[in-house]
Amino acid sequence: METPSLEFETEDVMSYNHAKITYRLAKMLSVYDEQYDILPELEFDLSHGRAKPDVAICHRNKVSWLRDIIRPTQPPLLAIEILSPRQALSDLTDKSLDIYFPSGVDTVWVIIPQFKQITIMTVTGQENISTGIIHNATTGISLDVGTLFAE
Repeated sequence: METPSLEFETEDVMSYNHAKITYRLAKMLSVYDEQYDILPELEFDLSHGRAKPDVAICHRNKVSWLRDIIRPTQPPLLAIEILSPRQALSDLTDKSLDIYFPSGVDTVWVIIPQFKQITIMTVTGQENISTGIIHNATTGISLDVGTLFAE
């Protein structure tokens, strides 16, 4: 008798710090709510695969309460990923290089809570920020790193 192969989709368990940063991001980004859709934990069906950033910044769309969108196919302008305690950093960098960038995402912010650091990834390189204000040129969004990681 042949045993059927099964595929399981696993999702990282959100920790306290992960949840706290997700909340703070949503709160800090709410000032841009009139310009962009700020979408936490929404899975995208992109041209190079499925991805679910912790927070996605997208062009503002008109809401249709009768016709919901399960998995948008338009890539976010900015994807924000928060490293979970049991997740490998390479999972997030691989997702950026293999799915986000080839699908048209301009910038990915990888937040590393343990080091109070944000790595800004683009197709041309990366930059690590642990203090000051980060700015996304595509969207005009700015974020105070100190406020995000405040005790």
